[in-house]
Amino acid sequence: MIVDGKESVISAQEVKLHDVLKVLPGETVPVDGMIISGQTSVNQAVMTGESLPVDKTVGDEVSSGTVNQCGAFEMLATKVGEDSSIQRMIRLVQSADAGKAKIVGIADRWATWIVVIALSAAVLTWLITGKIIRAVTILVVFCPCALVLATPTAIMAAICAAAEASSEHPLGKAIVRCFTSEYSSKIPEASDFKMIPGRGVSAKVEGYRLLAGNKAMLTENNITISPKMITQAEEYINQSCTVIYLALDGIYTGCIVLSDTIRSESAGTIKALTALNVQPVLLTGDNEKAAAAIADQLGIFEVHANCLSEDKLKYINEYQNRQEAVCMIGDGINDAPVLKAADVGIAMGGVGSDIAVDAADIALVDDEVKEFPHLLALSKRMMTTIKINMSFSMGLNFIAIILAIMGTLDPVVGALVHNAGSVLVITNSALLLKWRNMR
Repeated sequence: MIVDGKESVISAQEVKLHDVLKVLPGETVPVDGMIISGQTSVNQAVMTGESLPVDKTVGDEVSSGTVNQCGAFEMLATKVGEDSSIQRMIRLVQSADAGKAKIVGIADRWATWIVVIALSAAVLTWLITGKIIRAVTILVVFCPCALVLATPTAIMAAICAAAEASSEHPLGKAIVRCFTSEYSSKIPEASDFKMIPGRGVSAKVEGYRLLAGNKAMLTENNITISPKMITQAEEYINQSCTVIYLALDGIYTGCIVLSDTIRSESAGTIKALTALNVQPVLLTGDNEKAAAAIADQLGIFEVHANCLSEDKLKYINEYQNRQEAVCMIGDGINDAPVLKAADVGIAMGGVGSDIAVDAADIALVDDEVKEFPHLLALSKRMMTTIKINMSFSMGLNFIAIILAIMGTLDPVVGALVHNAGSVLVITNSALLLKWRNMR
């Protein structure tokens, strides 16, 4: 914190409204605020899901929980404590708790009513026939153990099967990684290296003064770009690419174009999901052009860009209000409320944040997106297994109680029938463990 020109270190909890704070490179922004001095690039992925850092300068807003990539800056605190973005995110997660699976609740309610029916039938049988042995037999065979086991055993078996199946600036690192993979020559040594936050880098390489950055950097250094080159660069920008302009010794020499890449298996995964009558929807914090480019490559026709957590939650609620089941897949802190609110939340366990993993119902430990169609197919198979288990267990119980009322079953045989039903339900559920190999 800066007070009368003097700096002191305080905890985020001590920050008050309108305090002036200094945030160093690599630090997390403690509260929401506005930059009043300096330039930087901020990684906003935790809040917006944007894949690339965003350049910030005087007058721009920064959110708590985001990370300052490079360049120190001073900011004015505008939202602190419970009003900050990260605290609002936590409240969204808490309010969006989806609770236990609906099918589990149905099984629990049915089991409760079966107990009531069993007790009533036992008492009536005793009063009408006067034979206590028949009443005891009814209680033995009508205990809803098989029904209670019908749902959780199938769910746990399905989960086990799924588990078995299953410069410092990012742009600078991407350029270096591409060069080393494409060329065998050694990267030349650079001297007099300078990073200009919100602009780019400057260095001397093999006797040349190199500038690499955005258009504003070249403009500030009085470097002219021809209209033809500007048009060419804008074509890439319109395709949601990031353009880095290059100049040697004060003369524009070209540009480097970078774009988000999708996993090789992603398009096939989307196609497989569509074949299962699933409608894919892209909810992203990226801008419209970037979102449209990615959606076009994947074959996704419904896209919502520039989404904050509240926006994603709004779309999820709209689908659910139309009685549509929603499965949400995400990895960032900003996805946590939506993962919690969706009927099923799937988090990327490897690259995902801890908050997202905790909020989700399923975590893919190896981040294999190609497993999504199998997870969906497995869940449908699980529901079929649950319905078979419940129907079988209820049918067995009703047949057994009729035989007990008639005096055909005694308590010993009734106990055998009861346990046999539970064993059959568990065995049927266990078949899900090898279901992938049986498809």
